[in-house]
Amino acid sequence: MSDVSHTRGDITTHPDVHEMRARYTRMLGGHDVALVDGPVFLVGLYCAASPWILHYTTSQPALVTHNLIMGIAFGLLALGFAVTPERMYGLSWAMCAMGVWMIIAPWIVGTGPDAGVVVNNIVIGALAVVLGVICAGAAAKSTHT
Repeated sequence: MSDVSHTRGDITTHPDVHEMRARYTRMLGGHDVALVDGPVFLVGLYCAASPWILHYTTSQPALVTHNLIMGIAFGLLALGFAVTPERMYGLSWAMCAMGVWMIIAPWIVGTGPDAGVVVNNIVIGALAVVLGVICAGAAAKSTHT
Protein backbone atom coordinates (compact mmCIF):
# COMPACT_ATOMS: atom_id res chain seq x y z
CA MET A 1 0.00 0.00 0.00
CA SER A 2 1.11 3.50 -0.65
CA ASP A 3 1.58 6.09 2.02
CA VAL A 4 -0.95 8.90 1.55
CA SER A 5 -0.19 10.64 4.82
CA HIS A 6 2.36 13.02 3.34
CA THR A 7 1.30 16.63 2.93
CA ARG A 8 1.53 18.61 -0.26
CA GLY A 9 3.19 21.99 -0.57
CA ASP A 10 1.28 25.24 -0.44
CA ILE A 11 -0.15 26.48 -3.75
CA THR A 12 1.71 29.77 -3.38
CA THR A 13 4.85 27.93 -4.44
CA HIS A 14 3.29 26.80 -7.73
CA PRO A 15 5.07 28.40 -10.71
CA ASP A 16 1.79 29.48 -12.36
CA VAL A 17 0.13 30.95 -9.27
CA HIS A 18 -0.09 34.46 -10.72
CA GLU A 19 -1.67 33.20 -13.94
CA MET A 20 -4.16 31.07 -11.99
CA ARG A 21 -5.15 33.99 -9.75
CA ALA A 22 -5.62 36.28 -12.77
CA ARG A 23 -7.76 33.68 -14.52
CA TYR A 24 -9.84 33.11 -11.39
CA THR A 25 -10.41 36.87 -11.07
CA ARG A 26 -11.44 37.09 -14.75
CA MET A 27 -13.87 34.21 -14.35
CA LEU A 28 -15.51 35.73 -11.28
CA GLY A 29 -15.61 39.14 -12.94
CA GLY A 30 -18.02 37.86 -15.58
CA HIS A 31 -20.58 36.87 -12.97
CA ASP A 32 -21.42 40.40 -11.84
CA VAL A 33 -24.87 40.01 -13.33
CA ALA A 34 -25.57 36.48 -12.18
CA LEU A 35 -28.75 37.67 -10.50
CA VAL A 36 -30.08 38.92 -13.85
CA ASP A 37 -29.82 35.55 -15.61
CA GLY A 38 -32.80 34.14 -13.72
CA PRO A 39 -35.13 37.06 -14.42
CA VAL A 40 -34.15 37.01 -18.12
CA PHE A 41 -35.07 33.33 -18.24
CA LEU A 42 -38.37 34.01 -16.46
CA VAL A 43 -39.21 36.80 -18.92
CA GLY A 44 -38.55 34.36 -21.75
CA LEU A 45 -40.62 31.64 -20.12
CA TYR A 46 -43.55 34.00 -19.57
CA CYS A 47 -43.23 35.42 -23.08
CA ALA A 48 -43.42 31.93 -24.57
CA ALA A 49 -46.40 30.93 -22.39
CA SER A 50 -48.28 34.24 -22.42
CA PRO A 51 -50.57 33.44 -25.38
CA TRP A 52 -51.98 30.48 -23.45
CA ILE A 53 -52.02 32.33 -20.13
CA LEU A 54 -53.98 35.26 -21.60
CA HIS A 55 -56.00 33.05 -23.98
CA TYR A 56 -55.37 34.84 -27.26
CA THR A 57 -54.33 31.76 -29.20
CA THR A 58 -57.34 31.86 -31.52
CA SER A 59 -57.67 35.63 -31.96
CA GLN A 60 -53.96 36.32 -32.67
CA PRO A 61 -52.37 33.19 -34.17
CA ALA A 62 -49.42 35.14 -35.64
CA LEU A 63 -48.61 36.65 -32.24
CA VAL A 64 -48.79 33.21 -30.63
CA THR A 65 -45.99 31.96 -32.85
CA HIS A 66 -44.11 35.24 -32.49
CA ASN A 67 -44.21 35.25 -28.69
CA LEU A 68 -43.27 31.58 -28.53
CA ILE A 69 -40.19 32.15 -30.70
CA MET A 70 -39.22 35.34 -28.83
CA GLY A 71 -39.65 33.57 -25.49
CA ILE A 72 -37.36 30.76 -26.60
CA ALA A 73 -34.82 33.36 -27.80
CA PHE A 74 -34.91 35.11 -24.41
CA GLY A 75 -34.46 31.76 -22.69
CA LEU A 76 -31.46 30.90 -24.87
CA LEU A 77 -29.90 34.29 -24.10
CA ALA A 78 -30.38 33.65 -20.38
CA LEU A 79 -28.77 30.24 -20.75
CA GLY A 80 -25.86 31.79 -22.58
CA PHE A 81 -25.50 34.49 -19.91
CA ALA A 82 -25.33 31.80 -17.24
CA VAL A 83 -22.98 29.40 -19.04
CA THR A 84 -20.51 31.73 -20.78
CA PRO A 85 -21.06 35.23 -19.38
CA GLU A 86 -17.78 36.65 -20.61
CA ARG A 87 -18.80 35.93 -24.21
CA MET A 88 -22.53 36.55 -24.02
CA TYR A 89 -22.84 39.86 -22.21
CA GLY A 90 -21.96 41.57 -25.47
CA LEU A 91 -25.41 40.46 -26.62
CA SER A 92 -27.10 42.48 -23.87
CA TRP A 93 -27.83 45.20 -26.37
CA ALA A 94 -29.48 42.59 -28.61
CA MET A 95 -31.80 41.83 -25.72
CA CYS A 96 -32.65 45.54 -25.54
CA ALA A 97 -33.47 45.50 -29.25
CA MET A 98 -35.61 42.40 -28.76
CA GLY A 99 -37.46 44.21 -25.97
CA VAL A 100 -38.19 47.18 -28.22
CA TRP A 101 -39.40 44.77 -30.90
CA MET A 102 -41.72 43.10 -28.36
CA ILE A 103 -43.25 46.50 -27.60
CA ILE A 104 -44.08 47.29 -31.23
CA ALA A 105 -44.82 43.72 -32.40
CA PRO A 106 -48.57 43.65 -31.60
CA TRP A 107 -49.23 46.28 -34.26
CA ILE A 108 -46.82 44.82 -36.84
CA VAL A 109 -47.30 41.07 -36.37
CA GLY A 110 -50.81 41.07 -34.91
CA THR A 111 -54.11 41.96 -36.52
CA GLY A 112 -56.11 44.43 -34.44
CA PRO A 113 -54.73 43.40 -31.03
CA ASP A 114 -56.85 44.13 -27.98
CA ALA A 115 -55.61 46.06 -24.94
CA GLY A 116 -54.60 42.93 -22.99
CA VAL A 117 -52.29 41.70 -25.74
CA VAL A 118 -50.76 45.14 -26.18
CA VAL A 119 -50.15 45.62 -22.44
CA ASN A 120 -48.73 42.10 -22.17
CA ASN A 121 -46.17 42.71 -24.90
CA ILE A 122 -45.31 46.19 -23.57
CA VAL A 123 -44.59 44.77 -20.11
CA ILE A 124 -42.48 41.92 -21.53
CA GLY A 125 -40.62 44.33 -23.80
CA ALA A 126 -40.00 46.87 -21.04
CA LEU A 127 -38.65 44.17 -18.73
CA ALA A 128 -36.36 42.91 -21.50
CA VAL A 129 -35.05 46.42 -22.16
CA VAL A 130 -34.39 47.06 -18.46
CA LEU A 131 -32.66 43.71 -17.96
CA GLY A 132 -30.63 44.22 -21.15
CA VAL A 133 -29.47 47.64 -19.95
CA ILE A 134 -28.50 46.16 -16.56
CA CYS A 135 -26.52 43.38 -18.27
CA ALA A 136 -24.85 45.83 -20.66
CA GLY A 137 -23.94 48.18 -17.81
CA ALA A 138 -22.44 45.38 -15.76
CA ALA A 139 -20.52 44.06 -18.76
CA ALA A 140 -19.13 47.52 -19.47
CA LYS A 141 -18.18 47.94 -15.81
CA SER A 142 -16.40 44.59 -15.69
CA THR A 143 -14.41 45.29 -18.87
CA HIS A 144 -13.24 48.71 -17.63
CA THR A 145 -11.96 47.44 -14.28
